[in-house]
Amino acid sequence: MPLDAAVRRRWFGALFVVLALAMLITGQTVLSGRLNPLAFMLYWLVCVGLTGLAMVLAIRDLRALQRRNLEEQRRLFQATLEQAANEARAKGRVKK
Repeated sequence: MPLDAAVRRRWFGALFVVLALAMLITGQTVLSGRLNPLAFMLYWLVCVGLTGLAMVLAIRDLRALQRRNLEEQRRLFQATLEQAANEARAKGRVKK
């Protein structure tokens, strides 16, 4: 069964956060003082990049969630209006 876009976004976001956290802990403990300046810079750029990717995915997920909620509200509003019109017609209050 394929995963939908929201589930994939959340899994990748969680993966990026876990990787960035692991890099942070490793960089502050094991690799502290052991990297040459270029490796140090590249290491932390990758860590910042992973954090940035997690944030971008979180923002995209938020926007998709907002869009889906807005569509659902519109659908529910339309269904409510239709139901009210049908009930009014059934009682004979409104003529076609």
